[in-house]
Amino acid sequence: MSMAPRTDARPAPQAADSHDLIRVHGARVNNLKDVTVEIPKRRLTVFTGVSGSGKSSLVFGTIAAESQRLINETYSAFVQGFMPSTARPEVDVLDGLTTAIIVDQERMGSDPRSTVGTATDTNAMLRILFSRLGDPYVGPPAAYAFNVPSVRASGAITVERGNRKTERATFTRTGGMCTRCEGRGAVSDIDLTQLYDDSKSISDGAFTIPGWKSDSWWTVRTYAESGLLDANKPIREFTKKEMQDFLYHEPFKVKVEGVNLTYEGLIPKIQKSFLSKDREAMQPHIRAFVDRAVTFTTCPECDGTRLTEAARSSKIAGIGIADACAMQISDLAGWVRKLDEPSVGPLLTALQGTLESFVEIGLGYLSLDRPAGTLSGGEAQRTKMIRHLGSSLTDVTYVFDEPTIGLHPHDIQRMNDLLLRLRDKGNTVLVVEHKPETIAIADHVVDLGPGAGTAGGTVCFEGTVEGLRSGDTVTGRHFDDRAALKESVREATGKLEIRGAAAHNLRDVDVDVPLGVLTVVTGVAGSGKSSLVHGSIPAGAGVVSVDQGAIKGSRRSNPATYTGLLDPIRKAFAKANGVKPALFSANSEGACPECKGAGVVYTDLGMMAGVAAVCDVCEGRRFAAAVLDYRFGGRDISEVLAMSVAEAEEFFGAGDGRIAAAHKILRRLADVGLGYLSLGQPLTTLSGGERQRLKLAVHMAEQGGVYVLDEPTSGLHLADVEQLLGLLDRLVDSGKSVIVVEHHQAVMAHADWIIDLGPGAGHDGGRVVFEGTPADLVAARSTLTGEHLAAYVGA
Repeated sequence: MSMAPRTDARPAPQAADSHDLIRVHGARVNNLKDVTVEIPKRRLTVFTGVSGSGKSSLVFGTIAAESQRLINETYSAFVQGFMPSTARPEVDVLDGLTTAIIVDQERMGSDPRSTVGTATDTNAMLRILFSRLGDPYVGPPAAYAFNVPSVRASGAITVERGNRKTERATFTRTGGMCTRCEGRGAVSDIDLTQLYDDSKSISDGAFTIPGWKSDSWWTVRTYAESGLLDANKPIREFTKKEMQDFLYHEPFKVKVEGVNLTYEGLIPKIQKSFLSKDREAMQPHIRAFVDRAVTFTTCPECDGTRLTEAARSSKIAGIGIADACAMQISDLAGWVRKLDEPSVGPLLTALQGTLESFVEIGLGYLSLDRPAGTLSGGEAQRTKMIRHLGSSLTDVTYVFDEPTIGLHPHDIQRMNDLLLRLRDKGNTVLVVEHKPETIAIADHVVDLGPGAGTAGGTVCFEGTVEGLRSGDTVTGRHFDDRAALKESVREATGKLEIRGAAAHNLRDVDVDVPLGVLTVVTGVAGSGKSSLVHGSIPAGAGVVSVDQGAIKGSRRSNPATYTGLLDPIRKAFAKANGVKPALFSANSEGACPECKGAGVVYTDLGMMAGVAAVCDVCEGRRFAAAVLDYRFGGRDISEVLAMSVAEAEEFFGAGDGRIAAAHKILRRLADVGLGYLSLGQPLTTLSGGERQRLKLAVHMAEQGGVYVLDEPTSGLHLADVEQLLGLLDRLVDSGKSVIVVEHHQAVMAHADWIIDLGPGAGHDGGRVVFEGTPADLVAARSTLTGEHLAAYVGA
């Protein structure tokens, strides 16, 4: 191989080399106030600031959004019609953009058929592998897919080609989906005793289903007029045929008092009316009924593997595809490494590379059959990173949203190395982050603030980490904050006994969780913390659990509707003006007739970005003009929704506007640090940290003696963590027991009791490696957590 000779003379600078900055001028997305920044390319830039200061609006809503919009415009109009269309962000100048790859914290789909393997395309490679090497041969890759049902069809088809000709055709497709559970791995069982009292007749009110009253003619009369059973006979006296018709009969029309109604068996009716809906969106009493009446058990036909018997019978070196998917990924990588089959060499290389990326990124403890919806925000984000680790692309912009969420201090260094590796390949890396360990490795820092919401949206600092440390910003002042170990800890008032916990990777764990104190459960990612806390502490009476699940809500939802705050406000407006409460809902009778209560009018332009214009009639206030004439405490309903939480707390706390129920909710919102939010701000514009704290404020209203919190510091700035510690203290001092799953050393140091799991992740974890006070953990330094906590407190 010959190469052209090189000269030592340096080439003259090219104009192309001068484009080394991403320039943003006059950004006004959400709360940004004409922000202007210059971000160096091929460097690691970290964006800091309190939660709600505008970091995500600048990085995701402006830079990444415009990059993706410009890329979409390069496709044909036909292709663009199938892609999401977005408008250009509100910004004067965006210059020097490169292709943006967004790796965010959005949870993966919670569809029961979505797993780690399907979400990362690893299952697709395994299916091809088994279709080529599996013994016995059962079919093409689809025969090993639990998302593909087997299909058989035959009939006549007409081919319109020249002379029309009718032909006989048959079609078969072999799929791997278990016919009993339809690829879900679990079957639902309905407890009939929760649906009706069999000692009563239907006419006497046998149904115990919420909303099914004995005087509801549409239920009782439908059953009575069906001709299938006697509505006046106790259910336990039904014949075998009557019971079958009562529970499972196919739908058919019944005429009741001249009205056509549909009779349907009770089980399919319950499945359609209750089980097809999102559990989280149900009213509390309906959700409680579903939890009582429905149990999910492992499918007895496929034993939870989701696959047909044929797909399970095909093996490579004694391992079936179901066995491979159930393995810990680090073990599966070892198994694939041992396969020596030149005929599928490229496939094995690609599969091995993907599996080793899992291990490298710290997710080797997962299995491919793990449902994607059960991954935490941090695990989901790292799973999305896998496809980018071995990429040969350079000069692209990688955008990360708090990549250290859910990571133990031991794992943060590994994440930092990955970010630096992406940068060193010639990429621009933009990271929104709160952890000082990651901020410290930045080449460039942009600090937004000074406050949150309307008090933020400006650039307080741009420069190096050293400059940030010495600068007079909230982040700079708190950068080197360290929580000290408590001089004295609270004494437990009781204990919650956990015996023989074996969920997921737990190894028959026996542990006593002290009550009446602040207990922190910690350990490396995948060590079994969530399995212990959420899988072993009985949910129910007295236990309030606040997890990291996403908040459900559209752009019509806001803090006032989500927290229930608007209900007492609407009633107070209605009472003061002698009208119906529904008038004061922008989603009901009070909505502006032009924009239907949205405040803006949307115009769909097909393949191009739709246009949203402020409604000319209500001027964005969402309510009909007549509604705004009604006042309470001197304010109309739109003015109330425009208030901040802090302003509303003062307004509804005293004087003419006093509403005790509303004031109580507002005080909880202020306690979790959301005093700056406006009551009518759409939920879709809130940051991840704000949503987490909004959930916490709602759950604080629940009557319970034990609070279980899952990483409450997610999305919190260093300054906000101090406020969270004060809130946890107030909960404990009011007589509550608080159990926190957490990695943040400040929360560990502030705890009364620590339960540390490990020593590793997956099958290397699942054991309690330490129980005691934080001071004892630091003194012993017997675990990874102990070593990092000791370094944190300077012991």
